[in-house]
Amino acid sequence: MAEANNENPTTEQQGPKLPQKRFFRQRAHVNIFNDVPLDYPINPDEEDWSKLYPVYFRPRTEQAPEQAASDSKRPLSPSLDSTATLAKRGPAASTSTENPLAQVEFADIGCGYGGLLVALAPLFPNTLMVGMEIRTKLVDYLQQRIEALRAFQRNLLAQGGAEWVDVNAKLEQEIAALNQPLNGTKEQHDNGETERLVPGHYENIAAMRINCQKYLPNFFKKGQLSKMFILFADPHFKRRKHKARIISTTMLAEYAYVMRTGGIIYMITDVQDLYNWSISHLDAFPLFERIPNEDILTDPVTTFVINSTEEGKKVARNKGKKYLACYRRIEDPVTN
Repeated sequence: MAEANNENPTTEQQGPKLPQKRFFRQRAHVNIFNDVPLDYPINPDEEDWSKLYPVYFRPRTEQAPEQAASDSKRPLSPSLDSTATLAKRGPAASTSTENPLAQVEFADIGCGYGGLLVALAPLFPNTLMVGMEIRTKLVDYLQQRIEALRAFQRNLLAQGGAEWVDVNAKLEQEIAALNQPLNGTKEQHDNGETERLVPGHYENIAAMRINCQKYLPNFFKKGQLSKMFILFADPHFKRRKHKARIISTTMLAEYAYVMRTGGIIYMITDVQDLYNWSISHLDAFPLFERIPNEDILTDPVTTFVINSTEEGKKVARNKGKKYLACYRRIEDPVTN
């Protein structure tokens, strides 16, 4: 595996190696209105997902010549691939829930260092998730982290006899961790499993650089996403910067377009002003309805939304407050 960064020490090490976050630091604020060069498709059918999910998608170069261009990137479900058996994918994998035309269903908007994706990957081994981030170094870090975790999993499979992670036990640990204060200043986050096998082997997560406030519909079809995460977004405190906030009337229209009926937006922040702003816009938008708090707490994903991100752990260490709200995409009353 390539070195994480040219500044890394030149010590040789056998096998995969997780990147070190200290080589990928970047300022928190990026001007979303700048015209920076980004690689994006004209429409969702043109995106080549095989670069991010090689187990699920066939590369275009391997397509039969007679296939139409619109069908050239048809994904290949692991359940239909003899090289990826159920035994290899783990006890939590279920072929009955797999879509032979797999597609990305979870999107983490502004994913940062990817703590949520790494935590959710074993819980939803047959669901493709993408982290979308505008900061280059963070995308590089997360994709290298994912590639390293995949390599660790391949090595464990090759060696044989490796222990499998108990996904239910992992969830119980996360729930228990919510009531345990984080002490000290050292960062504590889940780097992912390097010594135990996990369902999905981290093949179902990936990161890409994208300005979501400009190009989101270029990547996702109407009604494609079932979950969207907006966690600890940039608050843009100055009034003249409010137009850059990730939740606005304009952006909610795009979120409603790419989300399927029944899909959920998870929003959490440690800034009360941003929380008030966000829920006021979500409450006013006709295609989203708020999920009651008692229902939120029964959703296993909520635990990871609160506790698994690097920013969330930082807030917990500083004994800050977290403001959570979840909204469900409802049917359009005009078209139904």
